[in-house]
Amino acid sequence: MTLTKSKYYFEALDNYPYSLPDCLEALNYALSYDPEDADSLCLMGRIYSEMLIDYEKAKLYFEEAMQCDVTNLNTPKYYIKCLLDNEDLQEAEKLINYSLKIKGIDKCRILIHKAHLSEIKMDFKKALENLKKAKNFAYDQSMLDFLKSKEKLIKEKMPKKSKTACKRKKEKKKETQ
Repeated sequence: MTLTKSKYYFEALDNYPYSLPDCLEALNYALSYDPEDADSLCLMGRIYSEMLIDYEKAKLYFEEAMQCDVTNLNTPKYYIKCLLDNEDLQEAEKLINYSLKIKGIDKCRILIHKAHLSEIKMDFKKALENLKKAKNFAYDQSMLDFLKSKEKLIKEKMPKKSKTACKRKKEKKKETQ
């Protein structure tokens, strides 16, 4: 990163999401200095994904950012969220699996996305497994609290066992003893 490009990128980042006109102006300057800067492309993807809800345009920026720097630690977490929001579940799953192999990436956040993917697919048991794995990579109390609340939410979504099914299970246990 050149010093000038870095200045404009950080200025854009500082203005996001509170002052989008200033953010976009600085981001365009940063991209004019280096059109292949993964962080700047990622931020542009975030603007299209999170603010403008234009997932297809956002995906183009995220894809370009990934092509420019496949080891960038910022791009995957935002790109995965964009894919999940756009219901591109197969692409999201592939990117999640790839991202977990990137050295130094925030595995906790990627596993949260993986849990969210399972939740979307209504595979609540797998979602809970991924949240449990994410706890191993959580390094502050606020993240642990978030994971606990997410776990509680998913448990509430799980189908309740009927009383007759529970009685049958108890009867089977008695029969086997």
